[in-house]
Amino acid sequence: MTQPQDLPLPVGHYLTLSSGLRLHYLDEGQGPVVLWMHGSGPGASGFSNFKGNFPKFVEAGYRNIVLDLPGFGRSDKPDDGQYDLAFFVATLREFINAAGIERCTLLGNSLGGAIALGLVLAEPQRVERLILLAPGGVEERETYFKMSGIQRMVTLFGAGPIGMPEMRSMMSLQLFDPSTLPDDLLAERVAVAVTQPKNLFSTMMIPNMEARLGEIDCPILGFWGSNDNFNPVSGAQRIIDGAPNARFVVLNRCGHWVQVEHRELFNRTCLDFLQHG
Repeated sequence: MTQPQDLPLPVGHYLTLSSGLRLHYLDEGQGPVVLWMHGSGPGASGFSNFKGNFPKFVEAGYRNIVLDLPGFGRSDKPDDGQYDLAFFVATLREFINAAGIERCTLLGNSLGGAIALGLVLAEPQRVERLILLAPGGVEERETYFKMSGIQRMVTLFGAGPIGMPEMRSMMSLQLFDPSTLPDDLLAERVAVAVTQPKNLFSTMMIPNMEARLGEIDCPILGFWGSNDNFNPVSGAQRIIDGAPNARFVVLNRCGHWVQVEHRELFNRTCLDFLQHG
């Protein structure tokens, strides 16, 4: 089995929490803090999600904490954990405190977006802004499990070892145009996927937080692709209707990875939001 030190991912920093859980993260740049939280799926990591984005934020004068969530990337992957929202939020609260981050912008994609919503509801005073990319946590679980991308992900992860063909079949559903998927990205994710425990996805329970969106006062910038196969684009309207200070960019001919398919637009729009509100 691939060991964490052998993964084809950059090595950044490690922080061990009071529970003994060790989290890996990249820490790039100086300035106001942006905490990047990637999505779920076999083989996911902060670097594979955001490699085309955070360097631009570094250039613009921001400190970027690009985290590998527990169960992903180079972070610990306990095989007896309950990977539900309460676990992720508690883990992130301790990470922020241990890392000495007083206030930050939370930037989350998919699962990372759901965690960002859960975190701002738990620690509103620590969050300056939210940037959400097709976040989870705003529909019922049954709605997500009707989506073709979620169904493919669950089937693949339960079927045994995931190689390049299997990873390509799943990742092709992430994008509107799968021909742009680079082999190095697939290889990164295949290497991580074989290190992930089986309970990671079976215990991943994310409640619907739609009824609590009105409690979020900080500015929200969101993105969604109208061709998303994982999280339905109707979630954008739910957040706009529920949160008092939210706006969304909805793009046609775009799947679940806005930050990859529309990299320049995403980077430019986020930096304008961070600099001018």
